[in-house]
Amino acid sequence: MTVARNRIAVYPGTFDPITNGHIDLVDRAAPLFERLIIGVAESPGKSPALPLDLRVELARKAVAHHANVEVRGFDSLLAHFVDQVGGGVLLRGLRAVSDFEYEFQLASMNRHLIPEVETLFLTPAEQYGFISSSLVREISRLGGDVSGFVPPAVAAALQAQWQRNHR
Repeated sequence: MTVARNRIAVYPGTFDPITNGHIDLVDRAAPLFERLIIGVAESPGKSPALPLDLRVELARKAVAHHANVEVRGFDSLLAHFVDQVGGGVLLRGLRAVSDFEYEFQLASMNRHLIPEVETLFLTPAEQYGFISSSLVREISRLGGDVSGFVPPAVAAALQAQWQRNHR
């Protein structure tokens, strides 16, 4: 792996929606790399609540304060996306021990598919460790207040999405 490639990290996920926990990881990882690319996966198998273009837009707004962070949507194999953008590091978040087994399996598969890329795990600040996109979606869908878990634009987009779905 070349040194230049090591300076580009890819933080992949569905980001349905992006949460304060995701943003915390970006805030701490951005200074470590020359470029940090948030790869928003289309993930049709997960049936995302928000369309890809909206998830990309919301992520861009959430991390706009970082000059070296860019957000891109993708609908391919992660290994292909990482190769396309020249990434040398995959950034993944671990909220709890329960995440580890799945993330370890993903890291092992990615090591097989893209051996020149290293996986780096970061943990969120304690106040974000319990936040997950799926919990945020469910709370929002049921009319709960998610403003403490996501940026204001994300809370508004979720509320609008549920209103559209219930018409």
